[in-house]
Amino acid sequence: MGKAYAAAVLNALIIGLSFMFVKVALEFASPLDTLAHRFTLSFAAAILLLVCRVITVNIRMRDILAILPLGLLYPALFFGFQSFGLLHASSSEGGILMAAVPIFTLFLASLFLKERTNAWQKLSVSVSVAGVIFIFVMQGASIDLTHLSGLLLLLLSTLCMAGYSVMARPLAKKYKPMDITFIMLAIGFVSFNAAALGNHAINGTWHQFVEPLANPTFLLSIAYLGILSSLVTAVTTNYALSKMEASKMSVFGNLGTLVTILAGVIFLGEPLFYYHIIGAIMILAGVLGTNLLGSKTKLPASQHRASM
Repeated sequence: MGKAYAAAVLNALIIGLSFMFVKVALEFASPLDTLAHRFTLSFAAAILLLVCRVITVNIRMRDILAILPLGLLYPALFFGFQSFGLLHASSSEGGILMAAVPIFTLFLASLFLKERTNAWQKLSVSVSVAGVIFIFVMQGASIDLTHLSGLLLLLLSTLCMAGYSVMARPLAKKYKPMDITFIMLAIGFVSFNAAALGNHAINGTWHQFVEPLANPTFLLSIAYLGILSSLVTAVTTNYALSKMEASKMSVFGNLGTLVTILAGVIFLGEPLFYYHIIGAIMILAGVLGTNLLGSKTKLPASQHRASM
């Protein structure tokens, strides 16, 4: 389990820093173009690792069909709903809704995976979520119901992330993390390039798609987002979900908020306020409580033998 927790923490660290690189990338390209370039690089990197025999992928058509719904939930639908949702709602509203992913995951995992959590774990998840929301609210964020269409799309994005965590749990026990990751990246590559190129074909703006690629700053941001924040995080998430419950894994996502705050303070010179510290304590307490205050879920004998 130690490796699984390390993977979950590394995942949160990379995602937390990714917001800074997303901000930079969006100065040069639209959200859809950024996603297309991001997943082009991540899929190309996966193919290069495969050709160089650094990784191995063993998948058949029936495996692709089994993993396809997972890849549609994340990255395709998750980023799709998020990108269009942020056109009609603020990023802070998106952050508040994303903070609720562990709650949705806990509910779905209990419903579909029969994962059991005690009262202390449920309280810990709530404390972690409340810590993130507290930080956003103290920064002046709120939910504006006039942004209803955007909020609904962001809510769907949140549900997709929760659904991904739950759906990936049984698949991660059956397939290697890299097998799942390779198919996910392929789906992201096809989905976002089709959408971006289709949009530019309709509007006759092909030049806008390739122009950012001449900027070193944009390429650096895409390198981080494509290789670390897409390829590596997909592997770490799938690996962690093969070892720990979805409800426990999802709460680690809120650690990304702490990393984002620290990155802003260290690299962007943003101020650190008292409410950041209070929220950070709540988030850490929630993550620790969720993972330390529950009993270990017992696997059926057949699954136990398969995982050995």
